[in-house]
Amino acid sequence: MKLVTEPNFADPDETYARLLAAHSGLSEAESHAFNAALVLILMNHIGDDAAIAEALALAHRATKP
Repeated sequence: MKLVTEPNFADPDETYARLLAAHSGLSEAESHAFNAALVLILMNHIGDDAAIAEALALAHRATKP
């Protein structure tokens, strides 16, 4: 499976605003826990091991200098 890596949101600004709002009032630790929970929920929703492995590899490359 090839992941969709091009913008794919109907309203990206609203989606980003919703993500920021979800972090409002959280401590740094709570924010990290929220992100971890969100990632696990979305990974479960995807449910495709190959797609998840590809996404993990892409994220790793994107965050490594």
